[in-house]
Order: sequence, then structure tokens, then C-alpha cells
Amino acid sequence: MSAAPALAEPTPYSGGADAKYTGNAESGHSLKFDRGRVGTTLFELTFTDGNKISAYCIDFETPIRGGAKYVEGDWSEYPGEGEFASSQPGKVLWILQNGYPELSAEELAEKSGVAGLSSKDALSATQAAIWHFSNGVNLTKDNPKKVRDLYAYLLENATEIEQAPASLAISPNEASGESGGPIGEFTVSTTADSVPLTLNGPEGVQTVDLDGNPVSQAGDGDQFSVLVPEGTEDGEATVSASVTATVEIGRLFQGLPGDPKTQTLITADESSTEASAEVKVTWTAPTAPPEEPTPTPTTPEEPTPTPTTPEEPTPTPTTPEESPKPTPPADDKPGLPVTGAALGGLIAAAVVAVGGGGTAMFLARRRKSNADDA
Repeated sequence: MSAAPALAEPTPYSGGADAKYTGNAESGHSLKFDRGRVGTTLFELTFTDGNKISAYCIDFETPIRGGAKYVEGDWSEYPGEGEFASSQPGKVLWILQNGYPELSAEELAEKSGVAGLSSKDALSATQAAIWHFSNGVNLTKDNPKKVRDLYAYLLENATEIEQAPASLAISPNEASGESGGPIGEFTVSTTADSVPLTLNGPEGVQTVDLDGNPVSQAGDGDQFSVLVPEGTEDGEATVSASVTATVEIGRLFQGLPGDPKTQTLITADESSTEASAEVKVTWTAPTAPPEEPTPTPTTPEEPTPTPTTPEEPTPTPTTPEESPKPTPPADDKPGLPVTGAALGGLIAAAVVAVGGGGTAMFLARRRKSNADDA
């Protein structure tokens, strides 16, 4: 199994129990899996107040580091190899509640129908079943039959259940805002009946519930904010809590962020211990909105006329008048010289007149001659 150094991601909340790996509580068989052979162990964690709790491994790929310090965490913050948090962590909890050491080897034999189980058999099968769901490894056929039979029973009956609450946690672990109102909405998670809240900050700053009422303690699921009065100078405050609480079965313990990597563990029984949490609030004075500039009255300028080109008057179409016919000049007025076609007309008229006159003379003479003969 590899042990490459890596840093664990910080948790999004503050709180929980602190512990240290101080040895092995019990050992089981060395088992063969489809990804290699490895021993099975029930580890021992010792809390800061001296109380102890046992735990199984949920990181098949990473070895445990001697003397490693641990802190209680949430399943979603699983930092190890594999996909424990996104696979079926609730089935791991079911196995812990229905496996060894929560049930003795004798109780498991009776419940599962696998007769003659030893403590080593029960421990080994429980750890193998946990790894199946936390890291996707499978027990091979070349292992003790009783271990294989109990392993098969645990896998077949495991169901998804929700994790137990933290011994003490406050989420989120910090908030910021402006003075003059409440900052943050912090949620308390705890197995204790009630948790005292201690605020360390400037005068006038206080913890309140979401309705604005002052509060000094909170229970599991309760929420609170930090009220910063208007006019308070830029600053910060902390809210801390400490209580004796129960670390329940199925709680995740991870190595401290920044320390060399170590195996991630999950508790196999319950124990009471001192748990604490602290959150931080920071604030600044509200930013004043910029003042609107006073508009300076101005005399409106006369609009400059735009020069325009005068339009040409559109001519109105008219019907051309007929040219007047020339009026023959009067006899008593000197006329202009007559030429061309007009002259020809005059000559023709004269000929007709002469001819007409001749004819009239001829007829007159004839009538006279006829009268004489008679």
C-alpha cells in the first residue's frame, strides 16, 4: 500500500473531538483480496481527555502512521483514497452496527447462521465487508470459509442509512458582513442536550437567534447569528463552545490538515469525550453611497438655424395657346411687302376678278344685242 504525502482539505465547519492513534485494540486474519493481501486490525484512538474508542480502516490504499493525530469529521470530507463518501457510506455504517465488535462473535454466529465464529473471524469479515463498500475491493475464495460466509452475509444484508450527528460541530466555520445587523447563519450539530456559546468580541456584539433574540446556548439543529451594532468599528469576534458529548458509532476520523498523510478511520463503538468548536465573524462599516453631484443650471443655447437652399418654384404646366392667325392689313393702312404664297393668292384672286368682269361685260352686251334685234 502506498503512502504518498498529501494534505487533507480543511473542513467547512469547526468542532468535533480530537484524538490520537495509540495502538491496535485487536488483530484479525491476514486476508487475500483482488488487490492484494493485507492484515485486518481494529485500531485504538485516544481522546485528549484519556477516553478511548475503537475504529476500522476505510482507506485500503493508505497505511496508518504511528502517533498520528486525528480530528472528527463528516463523511463528505473523506480525504482518503477511493470513493467512500460518494459510494455507499450508509452501508458501511449498517455493517458497523451489525458486525463486530458491536455484536460479539457468538451473537454474529447466531444471527448469520455461520456456526463456530471466533473473534478473529468476526473482526476479519467485518473489516473485509467495510472495504468492499468504502474502496471497492473483493475478498477472494482462498480465505477461511467462516470469514467468507460471514462476509457474504454482511454484504447481502447491508442497507444505506444516515450517519450519526457529530459530537459537536458548528457550520460554517466563519462569516463576514457589515456592521449594523446580524452576520452569518451558524448551525449547531451535537449529541449533547445543550451547548453553551461564549462570544469574545467588542462591547455590544452578541449572539442572537434568527429572530434577533439574544441566545447563550444552542442544541442540535439550532441556528444563531452574531449581531454587530451600527457604528461598531471594523473588527472581528469569535464564538466558542465546549461540551462533554458522545462520539457515536460510524463517525469519521481523519488526519490533521497539514500533517503527513495517514489512514482514515471510522469509529466501531461509542465513547464520551470533551468536544469543542469555534467560529469567526469579521465585519466592516457599511460603504456610504456616493453623493449625487448638484447639477449646475445652464442657459440653453439658441439653436443655430440650419441654412436651407431655397427651392426652385415648380413650373405649372400650361396648355400652349394656338398661334393667332395673321390679320390681313386694312386697305387704308400701308402694308408690309407681300411675298411668297401670299403673293400667289393675290394674283389668283385678281385673275378671277378680271375673268368675272369680262364675263359680265359679255353678258351685258349680248342682252343689248338681243334687244335691238327684237
